[in-house]
Amino acid sequence: MTSGTLSAAELVVWRTMLRAQARISRRLQADLLARHGLALGAYDVLTHLGEVPGGRLRMNDLADRVLLSRSGLTRLVDRMQRDGLVSRQSCADDARGLYAVLTAAGRDLLAAATPTYRQGVQDYVLSRLDESDLRALGHILDKLADEKIPA
Repeated sequence: MTSGTLSAAELVVWRTMLRAQARISRRLQADLLARHGLALGAYDVLTHLGEVPGGRLRMNDLADRVLLSRSGLTRLVDRMQRDGLVSRQSCADDARGLYAVLTAAGRDLLAAATPTYRQGVQDYVLSRLDESDLRALGHILDKLADEKIPA
């Protein structure tokens, strides 16, 4: 196949993957908003902060984990800080660096929203796959998530 050229079948697979990701994300977002007033991106930030010791991450590291641009994360954290879910803390060893820190209110909302999120993952993804599908999808996603992109 010529570089940069996609067959009709390849385009169908690509577009189906994008459509599935968008549909699942929209459904998870709708559930989180309806039950907790929490956007999916904010849930993702809370999750990453909740998984690390002390509930804090440098803003640059957090942006990498939640797959947002630095400016996109800054805007999201601004909103979350206004809502009392996170705070900012300066880095002692880097005057320009900032940490995002999970607050008690953020931890409480994360605990309340996690069952909703997990139920959505179960309903919209896992319940539709058998063990063989799950293994195959895991294998495929591992390949796609591999940092070594072929030249």
